[in-house]
Amino acid sequence: MIGSLRGSVAARPSESEVLVEVGGVGYRLHVSTPTVAALGPLGSEAFFYVHTHVREDAIVLYGFLHDDERRCFEVLLGAHGVGPALALAILSPLSPASLTTALLEEDVDALCAVPGVGRKTAARLLIDLRNRLELPDLSVPARPGAGAQGGRARAEVRAALADLGYAPEEIRGALDRLGADDSEECVEDLLRGALRELASR
Repeated sequence: MIGSLRGSVAARPSESEVLVEVGGVGYRLHVSTPTVAALGPLGSEAFFYVHTHVREDAIVLYGFLHDDERRCFEVLLGAHGVGPALALAILSPLSPASLTTALLEEDVDALCAVPGVGRKTAARLLIDLRNRLELPDLSVPARPGAGAQGGRARAEVRAALADLGYAPEEIRGALDRLGADDSEECVEDLLRGALRELASR
């Protein structure tokens, strides 16, 4: 089983594939969109952490620039109804840290940003992935004082702002800009702060 590859980027057959030449052998890797964007020009050296996916009819390699992405990908594969294509699609708009934050804050809209994922599927994934991704080595670096209480408060504020007609991008931006210690704040305080942020834009 291949665990990593170091070689030169020989080609980019598509937006989700790269061909890496190692010792005269070309390895075709399926990668996320951010991975393709982060690579250097053709001929440059690159190192990939690799997940080897064995099917009855093929052996498919998935490449990641960071080991936490590979581990997150493998955890996603354990979720009900998530295959390699969907797991890679999830990791295109969402980094492991962003995905963990979305789970902690019950941010359905973040998962709905993944092509092909509707609200019903996103809600199911939130439930299924919540325990799977709450691992020490995959957890997002916490904001000071942030925790389950703060996550629940932000989830309630997110829902309230959505009911008021604000778009998911506006809500996410306002909550990110708050940058407050929300572990001791109530929903009302967070909501007032978010509304101030939205009004100032």
